[in-house]
Amino acid sequence: MTQHDFQEITRTAHALAEAARGVVLPYFRSAGLSAENKLSEGFDPVTAADKAAEQVMRSVLAEKRPDDAIIGEEFGVRAGRSGLTWVLDPIDGTRGFLAGTPTWGVLISVCDAGGPIFGMIDQPYVGERFWGGFGTAEMTGPMGDSSLRVRGSRVLSEAILFTTFPEVGTMAERAGFEAVAQHVKLTRFGMDCYAYALLAAGQIDLVIEAGLSNYDICAPIALIEAAGGIVTDWKGGKAHDGGRVLAAAGEEQHKAALDILSRFS
Repeated sequence: MTQHDFQEITRTAHALAEAARGVVLPYFRSAGLSAENKLSEGFDPVTAADKAAEQVMRSVLAEKRPDDAIIGEEFGVRAGRSGLTWVLDPIDGTRGFLAGTPTWGVLISVCDAGGPIFGMIDQPYVGERFWGGFGTAEMTGPMGDSSLRVRGSRVLSEAILFTTFPEVGTMAERAGFEAVAQHVKLTRFGMDCYAYALLAAGQIDLVIEAGLSNYDICAPIALIEAAGGIVTDWKGGKAHDGGRVLAAAGEEQHKAALDILSRFS
């Protein structure tokens, strides 16, 4: 992968994010916004905004990167022949989107045979965009542009821990999360993909989740790793296929949390 290739991927990702913003924002906090439920039991919502955002991103890729494959949450797989795959989650945090909270985001990533190499988290409503790959991590927002760097190692008792759902996953997975939460300084819930952006930006220490899909985590992995952080599963292995995920701002927090979570894996 050359510097030119990286620049082209970055430009294309920004084009996707801009296109998604244009179609998503008119739906956010709009009167009468509704959702379909993708599950016969439970609640996994999808809105017209999810579908419109993925469709417009696929249209941009068809024009700019026709040889690349695509995996999208709403419209599945498009085969490619370049060896690169764009993994798209048009609205990560649809529950938050429906509730009017600005914790949702558009996830855009590029993977090769080894996993994620570039990731972007875009929050259109607050105007923040975080992206990283190839050792570089940056953001732009209302406060201007800046590079991103995780907080670095610190003891677990000083750590800030985030997750999305209080129940986390299965009863065993919830028990694992709660076992870590007993040792940290602060725990917060309901953050969706924005938690991973905050970790890359040096604001928090840990994100622990379970039951994720590849389109939920590929973008955060590339972003956090480019900012100097660590993302693994609960056994310390690769996490880009989803499942149980532990993201950490430093080796000390990661090891301490992993020692606890591994007992629940």
